[in-house]
Amino acid sequence: MGSQRRKSRKRKRYGPAVLLLALLALGGWGAWCFLAPYGPQAEVFVEIQPGSSVLRIGQQLESAGVVRNQFVFDVLRWIRRGRLLAGEYRFDHPAAVTEVYDRIARGDVYTKAVMVPEGATVFDIAERLEQAGFGPKESFLEAQARDTSLVADLDPEARSLEGYLFPDTYRFPRKATADHICETMVRRFRQKAALAGLKEHVHDVVTMASLVEKETAVGAERPLVASVFANRLAHHMPLMTDPSVIYGLELEGQWRGAIYQSDLKRDTPYNTYLHAGLPPGPIANPGLRSLQAAMNPAKTDYLYFVAAGDDPQGHSVFSATLEQHAHDVAAYRSAMRKAGAR
Repeated sequence: MGSQRRKSRKRKRYGPAVLLLALLALGGWGAWCFLAPYGPQAEVFVEIQPGSSVLRIGQQLESAGVVRNQFVFDVLRWIRRGRLLAGEYRFDHPAAVTEVYDRIARGDVYTKAVMVPEGATVFDIAERLEQAGFGPKESFLEAQARDTSLVADLDPEARSLEGYLFPDTYRFPRKATADHICETMVRRFRQKAALAGLKEHVHDVVTMASLVEKETAVGAERPLVASVFANRLAHHMPLMTDPSVIYGLELEGQWRGAIYQSDLKRDTPYNTYLHAGLPPGPIANPGLRSLQAAMNPAKTDYLYFVAAGDDPQGHSVFSATLEQHAHDVAAYRSAMRKAGAR
């Protein structure tokens, strides 16, 4: 009897210690599971589809080698009770499962940045998209010519999306299609056009804005350039703008990188030396300031200008008479010669 009581007392004395050790071991294992980095050394992409269950997401992550065990990810989701967001995620280094979970919970999806400058044409945009890895430029050019229904309510005359692909810095998913890119850029245009108050005569305003955008990069000059075009239209004078001629040549695959006298005589619909009025449509994608200038040209009597892009000082020179314009052109050429001599 005494021996049994001694054994019983011994078990009671060491039982809590063993339990404590077990709890510490379990806690250490849990901390290791949740906090110890694990994952790929090179980039791995995991695409979570909308409506995916937590079980499915955990399976994807474990299968891709992003998490050590899907059970741990499931437990973390149960503890956090957060919402996991669909999208494609890029993992390129070992990380704790908590970091992986947090990235998916905040929607840190992988995207590629594409910067579209003011005045970019569809050809320029196509080149930039191809360089960023969004497929051959031909795919985008075909899409922007095909998807004119995106702007049919704004511009029933639109022959393409030229003019309606708003210049900005975009972040697109890695697998974004040309159609998706067009939709995103047109949506941005609509937002900016609404901000500018553009509601009427959209085709003409955007076409005028594209001419202004290509003729000057100086913000303060945009309303003045717009006034020259508006005045020439009012006087039934041809606009005689080189960027429009160049665009017509680009459309026909005839642009040689520099404009020649013979190009000014080539009969395309965009040759504003041969055809009066605005060209058939926009020749580039204008920014907000050019849209505003086209909507509200300055009140001037100017009919001519030497473009800022050609002036060594970077400023346009405006005039109301042909005689003054001829003087300004001569002064510009002299300045260019002197600048070349230095």
